[in-house]
Amino acid sequence: MNTPFDHPEDGFQAIRCDGHRLHLLDQRLLPQRQHWLDLTTLDGVIAAIRDLAVRGAPAIGITAAYGTVIAAREVDCDPGAWQARLDRLHQARPTAVNLAWAIEEMRAVSLKQRQLEPDRLMDRARQIHRDDIAANRAMAEAGSAHIGPCEGVLTHCNTGSLATGGVGTALGVIVAGRRAGLIKQVYADETRPWLQGSRLTAWELAQAGVPARVLVDGAASALMAMGRIGWVVVGSDRIAANGDVANKIGTYGLAVAARYHGVKFMVVAPQSTVDPDMPSGDGIEIEQRDAAEIWRAAGLDETPEGFAAWNPVFDVTPSELVDCIVTEQGVHRPPFDFAR
Repeated sequence: MNTPFDHPEDGFQAIRCDGHRLHLLDQRLLPQRQHWLDLTTLDGVIAAIRDLAVRGAPAIGITAAYGTVIAAREVDCDPGAWQARLDRLHQARPTAVNLAWAIEEMRAVSLKQRQLEPDRLMDRARQIHRDDIAANRAMAEAGSAHIGPCEGVLTHCNTGSLATGGVGTALGVIVAGRRAGLIKQVYADETRPWLQGSRLTAWELAQAGVPARVLVDGAASALMAMGRIGWVVVGSDRIAANGDVANKIGTYGLAVAARYHGVKFMVVAPQSTVDPDMPSGDGIEIEQRDAAEIWRAAGLDETPEGFAAWNPVFDVTPSELVDCIVTEQGVHRPPFDFAR
């Protein structure tokens, strides 16, 4: 499917929609196979978000926006039925604030028009997609300039084109910095249990022509101790008003290790990821997933007898451990204040 958003500087487009069908590059099958999902119902969109076929807060928000268009057509533009379906969509992934933000943006269109018009909804969804691409460009430029010359950069989870509408958040900064000759070496945590780093980030960096090295999550501190890392650069699924950052599980540990070793810590996310109504990270709901995911990552089909597991998807990094937060509005330094 063609898209008006294709541009070499913006990575590749993993989300494509014509207003009737939503095509998503299934992240669960990468890097072994590139398979596109063809979604024509809201139930299909919800399943894709819930089951991690699409992941990354900005990408989830864009997908949800297009999903509301499909939902409007599905209910023949019945406002009551549409609202009920949006409530179900809202519950697909509770931690990523972009999902709720995108849904509210689409609700606002219907309230303004006082009726459901799929074409107008589609215009807003495309604008959300287009705005994210522009935000990615702005963040890549501002973040890479702030890093400056650097021996090595470490990232966690996946924050590139698969996770956004454009070149990426944290990965966009890293790619821009590498291409500008500022970053000598890029490292990516494998990011357990879904291995987004070794499967997705490594694949994206290869697509961008950026040499990188993957390391197991537990090796990050040792790499910092060797003096190989100047910056840790990560994304976020929700940023509280005080600068506390919810991101993929393991981010908090990286921030603690970075502070101990004198390594700078940068968070890169669009303004839509900031939740000004959330005073601190204490109030952020942390999604818990099936413990069986941990055993599957170890190659086990069943939970070992006598064992249990704890499988939170995210953790919260206190703002005191964050050196800067980069949005499309620029580089924010502590003390952070994103309240309305």
